[in-house]
Amino acid sequence: MNKNSPDVFYEQICNILNAAQTSIARTVNTAQVLSHWLIGREIIEAEQQGQARADYGDNLLKNLAAKLKQDYGKGFSYSNLKYMRQFYLGFPSFLGSLEKGHAVRGLLEISSKLSEISASADWQPGQLHPNLSWTHYRILLKVENLSARSFYEIEALKNNWSSRELERQINSFLFERLAKSTDKQGLMKLATQGQIIQTPVDVFKDPFVIEFLGLPESPRLVESDLETALIENLQTFLLELGKGFAFVKRQERITLDGDHFYIDLVFYHTILKCYILIDLKVGKLTHGDLGQIQLYVNYYDRERLTEGDNPTLGLILCSDKNDAVVKYTLGAEQQDKIFASRYQLYLPTEAELRRELEQLQLNLNQD
Repeated sequence: MNKNSPDVFYEQICNILNAAQTSIARTVNTAQVLSHWLIGREIIEAEQQGQARADYGDNLLKNLAAKLKQDYGKGFSYSNLKYMRQFYLGFPSFLGSLEKGHAVRGLLEISSKLSEISASADWQPGQLHPNLSWTHYRILLKVENLSARSFYEIEALKNNWSSRELERQINSFLFERLAKSTDKQGLMKLATQGQIIQTPVDVFKDPFVIEFLGLPESPRLVESDLETALIENLQTFLLELGKGFAFVKRQERITLDGDHFYIDLVFYHTILKCYILIDLKVGKLTHGDLGQIQLYVNYYDRERLTEGDNPTLGLILCSDKNDAVVKYTLGAEQQDKIFASRYQLYLPTEAELRRELEQLQLNLNQD
């Protein structure tokens, strides 16, 4: 297309305006975040000076809220000021190596360094980052486990999560589900580097949480309904599957000597460079189900791989499973290619995950 054409010219102008709007919005968001942290610091310091009276801090916030709401609007309510105080306490190293001087001067100086902060290789979880909004930080404050909070902070930046996506991942206990399949060293990596995908084990979690489908738990649920619901909510399903998944096909038919078989869902993993075949089961997993996914994986390895592709992986998503059946059906050779994970149609509770972690540790000790 001619660079001097009216359409190209208009597109270039739009690109400039869009980039400017994004930059302005990010600057405004970061200034808000920084101002709230600095206000929290001022509140803490004022409270410490008046700590001889037990009710000093509460009265301080109420009086401050009344004055600020009158001059600056409802964004400075008593409850919001408590969040700002909690924000300062929850992120004590927020400014990192940046200047911690006078509040207003610090706000102006740090705002001018936003591009440096964003590109800095020295950034650590718990420090200011211009790509996280005040809403992101308020959600992160709900995570009391500091390792988990650091993980969610890193993943929110890596994956450009919206605040709603961040909240869902926290509510679905993504950190705890990934932590189930790793050792102490792997747990440390999750907290300091986020999810690093190097092997198939790094990809699959147990359970997968698919509450976003809105399907009730019912013995009458059939696999076709589950598959249709997943496809209709593909964007959210990809978020739950994790980074690297690209959808390829549903109900792919393969024919062997006149017999037809259908693979429920086919994905390609852009990091592991391999196909991932998913079979859906609404009942308890059987050894026959494992044999079926092995058939699909073997077929793909022989007939579909091209140069640069790594061996195919298979995943069975089921409502229930027996780990012993999986272990003895697959054997040591297949356990790094075939995986079985449960799916949940509702968000798990912390107590449920704690019980699962205890059972997992018990099983590991028995092996």
